Amino acid sequence: MSISVHLRDSVVLPGGGALVNGYGFESRAGGPRRALLPHGHELEVHDLDGLFAGERAPAATFPLPWPGWDRGVHSVSPDASYAVFSGQRAVRAVGAGGETLWEYRHDCWGPELGHPHTGDEQEVCRGLEHGSCRVSDDGRTVWAHVVIGEQEHWVVLDAGNGRELARLPLDSAAAGSHHLSHPDGVHMGLSIGMGQDGILLHWARWDGTQLVDWDLNESMDRILMDVHPGHRGFLTVEHYGSDLRLHTLDGDVLATGSPDPADADEDEDRPCWDYGCGFVDADTVIASTVDCDDEEDPALSRHWLLDARTLEVRGRVTYPGTPATGYLLPLGDGTWLTHDGETQTLNRWTEETP
Repeated sequence: MSISVHLRDSVVLPGGGALVNGYGFESRAGGPRRALLPHGHELEVHDLDGLFAGERAPAATFPLPWPGWDRGVHSVSPDASYAVFSGQRAVRAVGAGGETLWEYRHDCWGPELGHPHTGDEQEVCRGLEHGSCRVSDDGRTVWAHVVIGEQEHWVVLDAGNGRELARLPLDSAAAGSHHLSHPDGVHMGLSIGMGQDGILLHWARWDGTQLVDWDLNESMDRILMDVHPGHRGFLTVEHYGSDLRLHTLDGDVLATGSPDPADADEDEDRPCWDYGCGFVDADTVIASTVDCDDEEDPALSRHWLLDARTLEVRGRVTYPGTPATGYLLPLGDGTWLTHDGETQTLNRWTEETP
C-alpha cells in the first residue's frame, strides 16, 4: 500500500543533515525542540520551530572548547544558558561567552601506545572512540559516558558544579554512544555501540541518593531509537536491521515488526531496517529500509509507516516530486524531517489526510 504525504515546511539549512543522520537534535518533555549544529569553531543552537518560522539566527552560540575534537555527543541546558561538551578527556560545561563553568576530567577515549599526553588540552589523540553526555530535563544533573582507568562508566554529575553524584561501571568497549531522555522527565537511556561486538542498552534513574539501573543486555543486541510520546514503551532496532521492537521500560517485548521481503522490487535484495526510525505520533511509527546486501546505502532507502501498537507495516511513503531518501527524524507531533544534501534543505513532512 502506498501512503501519500505532503510537505508542511521547508528551510535551507546547511549542515542540517546532522539533525537526521547524527545526534544534532535535542528535545525535552514540555520544552523546546532544538537543533545543535557545529559551525566552524562554534556550536549553534536553533529553535526548530523558529527555523521553520524564518528565524535564521541561532538562539544561542557556544565556542567549542576543543576545536580539533569533532566527536562526542553534546547537550544544552533547558534554558540554553550553557552547553555541556563530551570531550576526549573531559566533560566540560561552557557558558555563552566561552567561559568554563566546570570540568569533569576522565581518562582518554583514544590513547596511543607509548604516547603520553603533553598536557596540551587541545591535543587530540588518534582514534574514533567517543562518549556522550546529556543534561537532564529538569536541568539538575548531567549524565555522561566516560572512561575511568581502563573501564567505561556512566556517571551522574551535579549540573551546577560538575561534582560526581553517582557512578556505574559498564561492561563495554565503545565505539560511540548516545543518550535518550525519557519524556517522563525521570528516566535516562544510554545506547552504546561497540561496532561488530554489538550494542549495550541501559535505562536508569537518579532518585537523589542513588543511581537505579536496568541492565537490559542479557537478551538484547539492539539500538535505542525512540520513546513513545505517551510513555507506552521504547523502540529499538536490531543491530543488523532484522526487526524493530517495542518494549516496556523493563525490556519486555510488546510488539515486533520485520520488513516484508514481498515489498521489495524484483531486482532488489532482501530489505532490512535502517537506523532511522521513531514515533511520528502516538499511533504511528516511521522507519526506513535499505538493501541488506548493498552496504546499507542510505541514498537507496525507502520509508514506511507502521502501526505504533503492533509494528505492522501500514504502507510505503510516497513523496510528491522527487522521493525523499536517506535518514529521517520523526518529531512525535505527526511530522518528520528529511534533509536534501544537494540543496541543503531541511524538509518537514506529514501524512495526507483523507
